[in-house]
Amino acid sequence: MDIKSLIDQPNKLPTIPKVTQQLIASFSSENVSIGEIVNELSSDPALSAKLLRLANSAYFHVSRTIGTVEDALRMLGFVMVRNLVVSNGMATAFRNTPGIDLHQFWRYNLYTACSSRWLASAAGVNGDMVFTLGMLHAIGQLQMHVVMPETMAPLDREMSVLAAGRAELEKKTLGFHYGDVSSELARIWNFPEPLILALQATPLPLTQESFVESAGWVHLGAWRARTEILALNDEEIAASYPAELADRLGVERDWVPTFAAEATEGTTQAMPPLAELTEGLDAMLE
Repeated sequence: MDIKSLIDQPNKLPTIPKVTQQLIASFSSENVSIGEIVNELSSDPALSAKLLRLANSAYFHVSRTIGTVEDALRMLGFVMVRNLVVSNGMATAFRNTPGIDLHQFWRYNLYTACSSRWLASAAGVNGDMVFTLGMLHAIGQLQMHVVMPETMAPLDREMSVLAAGRAELEKKTLGFHYGDVSSELARIWNFPEPLILALQATPLPLTQESFVESAGWVHLGAWRARTEILALNDEEIAASYPAELADRLGVERDWVPTFAAEATEGTTQAMPPLAELTEGLDAMLE
């Protein structure tokens, strides 16, 4: 199956909640009706409850209880609320995906998003788009498993969907990889062009004709997430570290706990443990 046939499956494309569609449209619009978004969110009790739980979580360190969706928007800002709701909408849309441990998959994406945002912010880069990209970068895997489970099963037996070499294996076997599919899905859903290009580039960012920095941050964040989710040992961590990409981004490797002993005064701050970095955001996965 080619990528066009994989995507051109209206009955197998996930249904995106209306409010998620509106928020996706806001990426490309300067005329966002905050009032309309608040009304849409407030009309969904389950989503409202989840958003308020997230807003009051340890992740945001708010000084007072946030009791309404409007308060959440005011306190967290529209971009962060959009990130949270769009991510939740995607997790909801792909609830039934054969061959994928969805709890592990979305935790990996959450770890990727938060790691990527931390890395980008530490480098003085706005982390909002990087967070969105981190949460969505692997959704192509879900579409591939929904549409062609029989094709994906032998690949899954050969290598985990989260493994570092997965994109290359898919490219060799299928002629495309999950980033290509993620990118095409984003195009169908009218995400902005920079995010579409970054989704395609994230699995193999150094092979692109033009380097996409946001894809680089997410690839590096995905590596950190993988070390945790797949419980890599120190030897595996050292062997798999994407040093060439880190150099391209200007990142010293002492941000990684395994390499902490190499740290010298004035070098990169170590990244907090991922459980701490993502504390409270687990509600997005439920």
